[in-house]
Amino acid sequence: MRRRKKQLQIKYGGSSVRRIATTLLVATILQNPISAFAQIDNKVSRPEINNQATFTYTDTDSQFKFQGISSKLDASPEPLVDPLGRILDCGGNVLPDYRGFSVAVYEPNPNDPTGTELGRLVDLTPTEIPDIEGNRVPRGLEPNSDNSNPFLLTNADNGFYNFLLDPNQGQTNAGKTYILVVNPPTNSIYTQRRVKLEISQPTGGIQNNIVRYTATSIDGQPISTRGGIQLSQNVVFVPDAERIGLDLLAFQFDLGLCQAQQVQIIKTADRATAEPGDTVIYRLSLRNLGDSGLDNVLVTDTLPLGFKFLSNSIRGEIDGQPVILTTERNGNTINFRTNAVIPRDKVLNIAYGAQLTSDAIRGTGRNVAIVNAQRSDNDFAVKDGPATHQLKIRPGITSDCGTIIGRVFEDKNFDGEQQTGEPGISNAVVMLQDGNRITTDKNGLFSVANVLPGKHTGVLDLSSVPGYKLAPNHKFKERNSQSRLVNLAPGGMARMNFAVTHAAEEVKK
Repeated sequence: MRRRKKQLQIKYGGSSVRRIATTLLVATILQNPISAFAQIDNKVSRPEINNQATFTYTDTDSQFKFQGISSKLDASPEPLVDPLGRILDCGGNVLPDYRGFSVAVYEPNPNDPTGTELGRLVDLTPTEIPDIEGNRVPRGLEPNSDNSNPFLLTNADNGFYNFLLDPNQGQTNAGKTYILVVNPPTNSIYTQRRVKLEISQPTGGIQNNIVRYTATSIDGQPISTRGGIQLSQNVVFVPDAERIGLDLLAFQFDLGLCQAQQVQIIKTADRATAEPGDTVIYRLSLRNLGDSGLDNVLVTDTLPLGFKFLSNSIRGEIDGQPVILTTERNGNTINFRTNAVIPRDKVLNIAYGAQLTSDAIRGTGRNVAIVNAQRSDNDFAVKDGPATHQLKIRPGITSDCGTIIGRVFEDKNFDGEQQTGEPGISNAVVMLQDGNRITTDKNGLFSVANVLPGKHTGVLDLSSVPGYKLAPNHKFKERNSQSRLVNLAPGGMARMNFAVTHAAEEVKK
């Protein structure tokens, strides 16, 4: 059988190659690992590449010529990379010092049902820069040129980090989950950050290599992206990991850079002990410890039992300048709000008064306050508290006080005591010697608490019980009076009973 020979000419990028006696053209595409967390260095100039091939070949037997052209592939000046990674401060600025920081990618612990605990480090494919042909080591990307895991940052990196995931190992398959960990230097003021990354379905872009993922903050601190979809402060969906960068904010800085405590609340009072009737002046000091102003300030203050809030006593100031405060009261809980911004390193002082009632003796005297606010530069929420103040309550004059109880009832057998079938008289009035008036309830009962010890007199106001008169007492002559005298012991209890009968009723002797 005679074998046909064809002459093939391929033109690519302006050059041509002639191959003889070729019966089959086989194209092999070698795919390098995709960058899942990489930087785009805008300072590096990359030439624009128009990738298109044309071909012609001639059948030597028939002398027929065949020609064709491939589709045009315009390569971007920026190579196919996945999300930029950078560590910034709370305001989105570069940190002053990155020495000692490291970033690593872990697999979740398979034994952890929450998927938030660290497993083993992800085994990344080694890379190199510059790329040496023929050694089967893919070309890497700066700054992590050899694809180290973990990657140690330097100040020259300017906060950038990157890792390359290998699709040949299934590392970019939809459903794969990783935990990105930012570790601070040893004995540093910084704290560790963790972000969970979940790979989504690919977009079907060039070679299906555009990676999408959802980034979720495990530690509760916010994350942000340049161009991602912000589902919440803690969850970001990145639809195009070629161009969109994930910025990890280096939270819980000390000394003015995103401290764990960006705002501080301190609660004090003008006294350590008080007794019913006293007025206590409370002071709330809200200090801005962060590097940005604080607005939307809300202070929630819970007063103890028996403390009466004096709404007209509120005062607020920042650096000696008055601040307008609004209040909302719900039971013993007071909410203070202000539209003022607390500048960095400044203090908002709030002062108000509370008066102690007799019920304060039954309370704890412990006052609790918390503060919530937002950074004015990025609206991140900050809070502190609870701040407490313990006030010792002295009983004072109420420590020796007693209680007077009594009843007004219809006495049918004239013995001065209420038995079954002898109803109480409601709305009857008893007047004490100090001028206080007491009204009986529906059962004819009354009581007076916090009465000073000693002798006290009560008089039944017969005008308050129309149709009734004082009932005679056949057993105790001293009770045949409209008034009662009791001697109240310190902390004791005394009783005043008043027996009445219908005014038209005849009294049998």
